[in-house]
Amino acid sequence: MPKKSATQQISRVSRPRLYEQLVEQLMEFIESAQLGPGDTLPAERDLAERLGVSRATLAQALVALEVLGVIDVQHGTGAVLVYRPNVPSVLKGLREHRSRLPEIVEARSTLEVKLAELAAARRTEADMKAIDKALDAMAEEVASGAKGAHGDEQFHQAVTTAAHSAVLAQLMTFIAGMILETRLESLGQPGRPEQSLASHRKIAEAIRAQDPTAAAAAMLEHITLVSDVALLK
Repeated sequence: MPKKSATQQISRVSRPRLYEQLVEQLMEFIESAQLGPGDTLPAERDLAERLGVSRATLAQALVALEVLGVIDVQHGTGAVLVYRPNVPSVLKGLREHRSRLPEIVEARSTLEVKLAELAAARRTEADMKAIDKALDAMAEEVASGAKGAHGDEQFHQAVTTAAHSAVLAQLMTFIAGMILETRLESLGQPGRPEQSLASHRKIAEAIRAQDPTAAAAAMLEHITLVSDVALLK
């Protein structure tokens, strides 16, 4: 039986994902620039030029670092370094985050669709006012150029409250930290804040109309939308 060549015997090494390569470059930049906690990274346009990537690609890497708590991205301020970990620990955290995302989406699809259905059946006028207030808050954020994360969180909390289900509310509290990961990831996609806000309005209208079936369908459609993130592609 003929022996395999050395080339054939070498197992194929998977190419690191682009965002992982970019995260490594970002960490190397932070190290070379001697940035420490509290220091602000250069503006996205300048940073993208220095690293030789598009702003859209850079934005995805920054979102990943924000999810891990390495940086804090604030509208009007930019990306502020929270702490400076080593590259292996950051890449390990990113891979764990990526593998966790599908299960978080699965949990949201189960819990939040039911919560929307119950909210449509049980909501009070006070609940509706809270939902509308959350929509207004997100609209203001998005109009200012921000991601709308606070308004987004407020909206989902208002829907949960309107469902008047203590046990489901406790389960939502339990996974709140994991949902925050998906929220930051999703709202970092180009055009997503506006799409998410429109999706929220559709859910709110179904709850206002006290139509449980439409509310559940609108929430499922919303979860499907916000689950479409670059990290899983």
